[in-house]
Amino acid sequence: MASLFSIGLRSWTGRLPVRLLVLMLLLTRPAAAAVAPDSTTQATIRVLPADNNPALRLRQPDAERLRELRGQRDFRYVEVKSELSAWDMLWLRFWRWLAELLATPSGKFIWQYGIYAFLVVALVFVVLKLMQVDLTRAFGRAPRRAALSYDAETEDLHALDLDVLLTQAEEARNYRLAVRLGYLRVLRQLSDKGLIKWQPDKTNHDYLYELPTGPLPESFRELTRQFEYVWYGEQDDLTADDYERARTTRQAFERRLSSTSQAA
Repeated sequence: MASLFSIGLRSWTGRLPVRLLVLMLLLTRPAAAAVAPDSTTQATIRVLPADNNPALRLRQPDAERLRELRGQRDFRYVEVKSELSAWDMLWLRFWRWLAELLATPSGKFIWQYGIYAFLVVALVFVVLKLMQVDLTRAFGRAPRRAALSYDAETEDLHALDLDVLLTQAEEARNYRLAVRLGYLRVLRQLSDKGLIKWQPDKTNHDYLYELPTGPLPESFRELTRQFEYVWYGEQDDLTADDYERARTTRQAFERRLSSTSQAA
């Protein structure tokens, strides 16, 4: 019976893998042998001596050095208020917005071809000025023709009796025509005194640039502004009060012109 049991046990254990047998042998070892301290480990454990050094002393920085560092701008960690005014900040925001807009593809296109368009317009403007083209008539409505006894486009200041024509226009209450005739009389006076060189194809602003420096150019500019507003603006509904204001401006210029000529 015992021999049969031993034979059966040997046949069953012979079927187990070798690794499983090794694992079973390891598990059957005493736990004390697994955790027993090694002599080498005990030799490396040392007891550190007690720290007998005195307490550390906090070293204070030099006061003079601190004052020097406080005076430097790099060590001033404070928020500096902007010195720009509200108007400057508005322009700053505008230019920043414009820069962001021009950075887009559409903005780059407009910037690139907008410069060319501006240069073309400027070139056309210079050419028209050199050709002495009246831009008021070129880009605005042509003034309606008043009932004149002469051609306004080819009128000769020295061939017309402007004083008589002006009196007739005032008596007929044709105030728009009277403003024009009064302005032409001023141009004739300037031409007679040698202050301008009158030509039929010149513009009113050409005569303004020909006047010498002094009080005359500013007064003539105001007189020209009133004339162009009435004549080219087709102000047919001028009242007597409106014409009186325009005539007062013209007479004041004529008196200033007379006093300037006498002083010269």
